[in-house]
Amino acid sequence: MRWSLRSICGVSAPMPLLVLVLSGLLAACRPADSADAFFPLAAGHRWTYRVTTAMDDDSSPERETLTLEALGAEQVTVLGDQSAWRRRSDSGVDYWLRADASGIYRVGSKSVLDEEVQGDKTRRYVLKAPFVPGTQWQTQTTAYLLMRNNEFPREIRHAHPQILMLYQIMQSNLTVDTAAGQFENCLLVKGLATVRLYADPAAGWRDMPLTTQEWYCARVGLVRMERREPAHSGFLTGGTRTLELESWQ
Repeated sequence: MRWSLRSICGVSAPMPLLVLVLSGLLAACRPADSADAFFPLAAGHRWTYRVTTAMDDDSSPERETLTLEALGAEQVTVLGDQSAWRRRSDSGVDYWLRADASGIYRVGSKSVLDEEVQGDKTRRYVLKAPFVPGTQWQTQTTAYLLMRNNEFPREIRHAHPQILMLYQIMQSNLTVDTAAGQFENCLLVKGLATVRLYADPAAGWRDMPLTTQEWYCARVGLVRMERREPAHSGFLTGGTRTLELESWQ
């Protein structure tokens, strides 16, 4: 969005002029429909997910819920002179996103440990346009599940905070069943990355795969995600994590 909401949507004008302004500029008061169709950004939306994490060490799966809220557009000084759409996670992290003809991308984030918003140095795409099979993009990720068995810190993400993942829209017009109901007109996005780690004395150094499958549905957004980080190593433990939409508004 090139203009702030305050500068356009807050305009005061006589009725005939106002009609022309609204007909020509109303799209600037919200994300473009073509850009945010599969990832709604406007204020008032709320998503609750069932999160299941299963590690390869045969421990019992962990289950929890995650709730995200769309808080609307706002001006953030460190993010430049354009408005950004804010999302809040009950895990303690806020995100700021923008949508344009190129797709939907994150421009900043803030955790409970940050004093102010941390702007992203480059666009971190959630979905890249056009929203059709074959569209690809790259975004930084990390290892959320891979851990060392006998070293500290155990989490691989501390040593490898930024890993480049290649995403691709694989299918469209899918129907997806979730705990929140059945959704149509959905996209399937797959992501693949590798991180090179010392597996064990027998295997030596190996490229460990990190894979993601994400389903985005029109007018709803993300309805399911599957993250897999297998280890197949005596020195490492991997696992899987799934998110499934339980409710939304």
